[in-house]
Amino acid sequence: MKNMMCKTMIVLLASTVLISCATIMGKSAPETLNIRSTPDQASVVIADESGTKIFEGKTPTSLPLEKKKGYFSGKKYTVKITKEGYAEQTVTVDTTVNGWYIGGNIIFGGLIGWLIVDPATGAMWSLDTNEINATLASKQGAMIDPNGAVIVLLQDVPLSLRDKMVKVSQ
Repeated sequence: MKNMMCKTMIVLLASTVLISCATIMGKSAPETLNIRSTPDQASVVIADESGTKIFEGKTPTSLPLEKKKGYFSGKKYTVKITKEGYAEQTVTVDTTVNGWYIGGNIIFGGLIGWLIVDPATGAMWSLDTNEINATLASKQGAMIDPNGAVIVLLQDVPLSLRDKMVKVSQ
């Protein structure tokens, strides 16, 4: 009887400590989204799934985003990046189910973590991206050379392509 009581106490204590794995291993707090653009100092406007503007600023920037919309419901954001003379770029940032919520609660948390704690705290969600690197295309029409060459400003050439450029003499 004493042995059974001791085992019961250990199970109850372990259940209390490991009540929900995503809450323990993940974060119920907002996640940081980093936004950069080429060229920098582009305007950034972020709206949530209801269309409510939650942020307005310039690149580069970082800001915390809530992951939980409601019980068993994650947030979704639309990020619009604009700059005078460049084409607008729109990126959707969605939430996905955290791996610790699925796997961790099967092993450690059980039904309490799966159905109550992680959905209530928002720890079951993660942002699908933590970083946006936008390269804005120039709207200033490129001048077309009769020989088939396209002339653009160096600042409009993505950094990843600059090392492939060849100097042409006049």
